[in-house]
Amino acid sequence: MIYLAPMQGLTEITFRKAYYKVFGLSGIDMAISPFISLTHGTLANAYKKIKDVLPEYNAQSLPLIPQILGNEIPQFIEMANRLGEIGYDEVNWNMGCPVTKVAHKKRGSGLLPYPDMVDNILSKVLPNVSTRISLKIRLGYYSPDEVFNLVSVFNRYPLASVVIHPRIGLQMYEGDLFLDVFAKAIADIKHKIIFNGDIFSVADYAEIQRLFPTMSDVMIGRGAVLNPLLPLEIKGQTVCNYNKSYVEFVNTLFDEINARNVPDLSKLRKIKEYWQYFAQNFDLSDEDRREVLLSEDLCDTQRMIIEILSKADRISSPKL
Repeated sequence: MIYLAPMQGLTEITFRKAYYKVFGLSGIDMAISPFISLTHGTLANAYKKIKDVLPEYNAQSLPLIPQILGNEIPQFIEMANRLGEIGYDEVNWNMGCPVTKVAHKKRGSGLLPYPDMVDNILSKVLPNVSTRISLKIRLGYYSPDEVFNLVSVFNRYPLASVVIHPRIGLQMYEGDLFLDVFAKAIADIKHKIIFNGDIFSVADYAEIQRLFPTMSDVMIGRGAVLNPLLPLEIKGQTVCNYNKSYVEFVNTLFDEINARNVPDLSKLRKIKEYWQYFAQNFDLSDEDRREVLLSEDLCDTQRMIIEILSKADRISSPKL
């Protein structure tokens, strides 16, 4: 299976709906939502917290697993059960977010150096929720070896799966993957493993399959935002006209963004955020890149992007 990674502000409902409308389930099989924070209030404002995963918005979208971020046990239980009540049978716990202000509060990847804390949370949450729990982790926050202190904790509980990004929190999204540590860790973890990290091309995917031939599930984040056709290509599907298919997706994404009840300035900022990714997938001039970023008109910006992408040459192995 190919999973779509949770990326705040990028793989939200607009992206997931656009993807499903254009490609159906021919590429991505399942998405994990950007995280729902357990902080900043209680379920009194639950509608706002879980709006991105509400079934009425996701009916014509990719199948979805909601993700939770936090270490507050009562709120974790309450939120997981609320998500169960609206139809989800699995909730993913974010133990991978590397953002400093998150990690320093022992949330996201900041939980990884504290196996006793992780053990305590799982021991209290799992018996009291109606959903299955899966994890998304890194190998550690300060050191990749932190994962070895967590393996026995994970193995004590009936987890749905463990998604592993083979970096540490301090690396953010740069630097080498610790594939040797990853290999040792997954040999001892008893749960289904999903690989996540630096899959930007079919060749990247093939290399992961070569190194870990028994692991069939991968998660793609930045690679899928850069190149929404990548999951189809990984599955061996022929793309007859790459630019045409790419532009069809971008146009559909713009339609979803324009349908949002937000000011045009917010829509323009969102489109430019995606442009920073799309532009990495094509051989563009500095002038083309700047022209889009300097545009202050929503319609003109969309028109420019479509015109540029329609005639641009693709880069074979894009990477941010």
